[in-house]
Amino acid sequence: MADKQHILDSIAAIARGVGRAPSLCEFVSLTGISKYRVLECFPSWNDAVRTAGLEPYRLYARLTDDELLEDWGEVVRKNRAIPSRLAYLVMGKHDFRTLEKRFGGWSSLPRAFRNFAKDNPEWADVVALLPARVIKQDHGSNNDSASPILPKKTRHAPLKDRPTYGGPTRFRGLRHEPVNEQGVVLLFGMLAKELGYVIEAVQTGFPDCEAKRQVGPERWQRVLLEFEYESRNFREHGHPASGCDVIVCWRHNWDECPEHIEVVELSSVIKSLC
Repeated sequence: MADKQHILDSIAAIARGVGRAPSLCEFVSLTGISKYRVLECFPSWNDAVRTAGLEPYRLYARLTDDELLEDWGEVVRKNRAIPSRLAYLVMGKHDFRTLEKRFGGWSSLPRAFRNFAKDNPEWADVVALLPARVIKQDHGSNNDSASPILPKKTRHAPLKDRPTYGGPTRFRGLRHEPVNEQGVVLLFGMLAKELGYVIEAVQTGFPDCEAKRQVGPERWQRVLLEFEYESRNFREHGHPASGCDVIVCWRHNWDECPEHIEVVELSSVIKSLC
């Protein structure tokens, strides 16, 4: 009959083999020592594991929302796009059904991740890969948004010979939102490092920018970027889809954008950083 020390030695031996403390079921299966004998020697299985100098294996521990969203975000980062359920099953650490149950369906994950990443600048590159949020304007409320859309009757006629500005913003040194492509170029320059890009060259011809971004440990890759105020301007300007990897814009409004072209919507990025 196994004594106390033999049980402890067996726990330690199994742990060395599997890289963690075994569960009680695993221990019984691998050693042939009954759980009743274990409980004759120790108050509980966890007490036996701790006596062996190990931490109990939490097989059924509930994962936190942050742990689930962090893993989903890492998969988006690696995939450079929102993964399908099958892609997440291959690349992620958890069962996609766990995320669906926790956050209300696969399509709800981008919204949940935006809320999670709001005060975490290290996720800005992932937020930039998510689809643009549709923000409903409530004309009857007193919401003090940064750039409200006024009812037609309360809009003021613009004065002649004076410049106009974008909506007010409190983002770093930028007092107003971009209103043209030049504003997008400036804002991207402010954010490039946080988005994981190193700018190599900028030109007036297509594509606007050559950059590199990290794709793995000590590995970087060249990418071609085109700056646009709105993503659909890319089509209106007649640019070839084959000559660009990433569209950097203020507003993403091109539903028919080719799947192989990524879109970085800066209006969403700065909201995650404010």
